[in-house]
Amino acid sequence: MIRRFTRAIRVVEIIGVAAAVAVLAILLVPRLTGGGDAAASPVLEQPDLNVAVVPAVDSAGFFVALHEGLFAAHGLNVTFIPAVSSETVINAQALDEPTDRIDISCGNYVSYLQAQQNYDRGQRSSSTSDPMVAADLEIFAEGSVMEPGTQGLYVMPGSRISTLAGLEGKTVGVNAPGNILYLLAASVLANHGLRVSGVHFAYYSLPEMAAMLKEKKIDAAVLPEPFATQAEQSMGVTEIADLDQGATVAFPVQGCAVTRQWAAAHPVTLAAFRAAFEQGQQIADANRSVVEQSMEALKAPLGVSKVTAAMMALDSYPVGPVDAVRLQRVADVMKEFLGFPAFDAKSMIGG
Repeated sequence: MIRRFTRAIRVVEIIGVAAAVAVLAILLVPRLTGGGDAAASPVLEQPDLNVAVVPAVDSAGFFVALHEGLFAAHGLNVTFIPAVSSETVINAQALDEPTDRIDISCGNYVSYLQAQQNYDRGQRSSSTSDPMVAADLEIFAEGSVMEPGTQGLYVMPGSRISTLAGLEGKTVGVNAPGNILYLLAASVLANHGLRVSGVHFAYYSLPEMAAMLKEKKIDAAVLPEPFATQAEQSMGVTEIADLDQGATVAFPVQGCAVTRQWAAAHPVTLAAFRAAFEQGQQIADANRSVVEQSMEALKAPLGVSKVTAAMMALDSYPVGPVDAVRLQRVADVMKEFLGFPAFDAKSMIGG
């Protein structure tokens, strides 16, 4: 009887040991086979990013992702750098110097295509301030497509200029020579049968453009949102033309780009950034209130008031792979109005 009892005890012990081993096996196998959480998430090559972005509603998807913590949720620490000069930003990306490091930029397609075409012709930038902009770029995400009211030509209240025809011989302010705002203005002028060469263009940054208009250094200004709404509220400026018309109706304005060298060296980081950015785009395209909150939250002097946020027009914010047909449209309009050579925009798409 005692032996049977002893055997029973041993059987129970053996079963207990076997069960314990089974539990340990279940716990350890994922780690030994690489199926654990640590192995499921590839290591980010560079979690700290300097991202240069135009401080306008074209960048709403980025600002939403930043404000809502979407980049942080993907393990990224993103430092927002206001992009007031496409030339400086793109050259900084190309040169990749530690003191002026820009990892990713979101800006106008026109400048990206110009930089790539210069690079393809063998030209190179010598510094961030070099007027020669050249870079080997990969456009990995779309940023914005123009909607009515988001880009326009404005004059001061009481101006004698009330139509586009009145711009003949006058000075129009844009933020850079031959960039997206210049292209949009040139397209609208041509669409109304006016000579682009009959208008003088002067160049000022967007934050100072309204002041230049008020000081009469320019007769009209091309203003995107939110700068247009801010100028309407503070100075009473009047729109004489919405640029969402003719050859540039529903025009693709902005995208995000990296150098091909950076993309090759940081595939995991780029994928994480793109995933967070796409989430921001989806929210921006569907939820205006979040866009308003995100734009209001920007640090001074870039943040907008609640009134401005509520009144400013918004673009549409695409998601998914970069649309090759849409991007080619930029190159085609550049050829028509800027004398840009024939260019296969699809060659720049990556991501």
